[in-house]
Amino acid sequence: MSESAGVADGRFLPEMQITHPERQRRWTVLLRFLLLIPHFIVLWALGIAAAVVAFIGWFAALVLGRLPEWISGFLTLYITYSIRVNASAWLLVDRYPPFVVGDPQFPVDVEIRPGRLNRWAVLFRFILIIPVGIVTAVLTYGWGVLAFFLWLIVLITGRTPRPIFDASAAALRYMLRTNAYTYMLTGAYPKKLFGDAREEGEPAKVSSGTRPLVMSQGGRILLIAFLVLGVLTAVGNGAVTATQTPPTEYQYDYAG
Repeated sequence: MSESAGVADGRFLPEMQITHPERQRRWTVLLRFLLLIPHFIVLWALGIAAAVVAFIGWFAALVLGRLPEWISGFLTLYITYSIRVNASAWLLVDRYPPFVVGDPQFPVDVEIRPGRLNRWAVLFRFILIIPVGIVTAVLTYGWGVLAFFLWLIVLITGRTPRPIFDASAAALRYMLRTNAYTYMLTGAYPKKLFGDAREEGEPAKVSSGTRPLVMSQGGRILLIAFLVLGVLTAVGNGAVTATQTPPTEYQYDYAG
């Protein structure tokens, strides 16, 4: 299929290119989350706007079979920006991300090609995204459990080890594809969580970036750890919530 046909039918699977940094400046690693607070605030505000725009876009996509250009443009901008910020937060890059508008020199490139959409898939989008939404949430939980240890390793070594880079990049790319599908920017269902291929041959022959995403053995093991820890965290949180006794109108504190 030609590139133009891929754009027309909206089945292009969103791609992400991140070049593995040789070194990480330790002072930026130490203060990474503090430095990114302004970006988190902007993302929060844009996220509210994106939810409203996507709601309008859902009705438009049902009628037109595609998103209007102004809607797809805004949602693409929002998702691309969020991926760049998260790539910095997840220690995949060493440079400070640009605000909203892209910087051609920034080492994170996102490609999304909005196109034609299946109206039935649009109609039932909120049901279809449940499985991939759960996987994305589990990955995020799992990464969060190990976040301190990953941060400490990068801080001490001054670089992002290959397994950490592979696992985090794979999780982030799956998040990109889930968000793009959720916001109707593609009709391609998220897939290839464990990369495009396994590592073979000498390290020098392996892609230095994520396009294609060639997973090392250590990266695959760490990604599985994200999934396992994410599931355990979600189950644990659910068990704690379920065992908490909710207050009722009959519970009073009697004195004397």
